[in-house]
Amino acid sequence: MTKLSKNYRAALEKVGEETRAPLEAMALVKEVSFAKFDETVEADFRLGIDTRQADQQLRGTVSLPNGSGKTVRVAVFAEGEAARAAEEAGADIVGTDELTQQIQAGEFNFDAAVATPDQMGKVGRLGKILGPRGLMPNPKLGTVTNDVAKAINELKGGRVEYRADRYGIAHVILGKVSFTAEQLAENYGAVYDEILRMKPAAAKGKYVKSITVSSTMSPGVKVDPSVNRNYTEPAAE
Repeated sequence: MTKLSKNYRAALEKVGEETRAPLEAMALVKEVSFAKFDETVEADFRLGIDTRQADQQLRGTVSLPNGSGKTVRVAVFAEGEAARAAEEAGADIVGTDELTQQIQAGEFNFDAAVATPDQMGKVGRLGKILGPRGLMPNPKLGTVTNDVAKAINELKGGRVEYRADRYGIAHVILGKVSFTAEQLAENYGAVYDEILRMKPAAAKGKYVKSITVSSTMSPGVKVDPSVNRNYTEPAAE
């Protein structure tokens, strides 16, 4: 057996099948993390929705109170005053035609893209390139806007996207293993509150079926879906 598999088996044994309160779950995720890098912590929400139905889609963004721990490089499609505002707000790349050419040439030196509405005619032609990579600016996600500074600050400050896949599972980043358990629990609470708030009206039956949190290399820890407030409090005895 390799060292990795031994570590994983040991982590799996420690995690078990128990469902835990959020704070306890985050502490356990940190405890069983064994990689030599700062692993990303993610939550998987298995929801009672059928995303094949147009009225049961679930997609949006949420700002994590403690940030995501990730350095986000932002590209902005803008001209004139909006371009200057983007540069002042800390955008990593600002442009129009030159930025378009870079993307068409396969250069993606950014993790998120923002565009002013007047640029969407040009950006729209990049849909087949940006769309599959999750980089297409979208007004519903606040990335098509004239207030580019606000969008940049939110993206760099810890705003993350969530989207339920075809199985009705929403995968959402919560932070890094180096965060405290309390910080991870606070971020989890912000995400869970948002997912509950955005429940599709057409969803029938049990909405939140199960929740699992895990780090990049470690097994998942089950979280109690019934805990939907006071996320940073220890589990009741």
